[in-house]
Amino acid sequence: MAEQNIKDAVKEKYGKAALRVTAGTGSSCCGSASSRGECDPITSRLYDAGQTSDLPQEAVAASLGCGNPTALAELKPGEVVLDLGSGGGIDVLLSAKRVGPTGKAYGLDMTDEMLALARENQRKAGVTNVEFLRGEIEAIPLPDATVDVIISNCVINLSADKDRVLAEAFRVLKPGGRLAVSDIVVRGEVPSDIRRSVELWIGCVAGALEEQDYRAKLAKAGFEGIEVEPTRIYRVEDAREFLERAGLDAERIAPAVDGKFMSAFVHAVKPAA
Repeated sequence: MAEQNIKDAVKEKYGKAALRVTAGTGSSCCGSASSRGECDPITSRLYDAGQTSDLPQEAVAASLGCGNPTALAELKPGEVVLDLGSGGGIDVLLSAKRVGPTGKAYGLDMTDEMLALARENQRKAGVTNVEFLRGEIEAIPLPDATVDVIISNCVINLSADKDRVLAEAFRVLKPGGRLAVSDIVVRGEVPSDIRRSVELWIGCVAGALEEQDYRAKLAKAGFEGIEVEPTRIYRVEDAREFLERAGLDAERIAPAVDGKFMSAFVHAVKPAA
């Protein structure tokens, strides 16, 4: 699928998701809800109530990630954090609390509707050490070496040019800065049916890199100390639900993806020298 087609599809899907949340009809599910009313197995149950109790409900409802990078990134007071693909702003607002008034949290998103929602959530939360930027993760609108930590929540896999994303992340990080992202990662070969599905590109699955490929791309960008830690491994029944939603033959494909897709915490460091 062409890069621009993927980007347009992602913008349309997430723009509509933001509008549903604004209208009070959205949920914190990445794709469509199942017939049983349950959330997507990738995007559900990521944050505990203690983390989100003082955030606007709209920020929680607009959460479309696959992990909880703010809980794993070990953010410190005074640090500057950048969230790639910040959506409704939940991870930016959580990061802002962790870095405190002497730190700052940036959110970067290409979808106008999500940016409007995020800024409204910031206003409701009364958080001042936050700035939301419009732009693409392949061309981050920040100077070189300005960020201590880059987080992202199930967004890098949506890009058709992951090498460029990682090169940009490396550029804007300060020496010694950290990449600490949640993403979908694959172990083993993936059926071509999934790679071709627009719905699964948008739904955070089909664009996922194979683990060794992810490691290689990080190293190519210049990162060191690369770690890929599984946080949730998806089984046949998880796969069956999202394959059926995409109109694919779940009975045929599900056994081939059993245990191959996982949410993972990906960590790497920009050399200090």
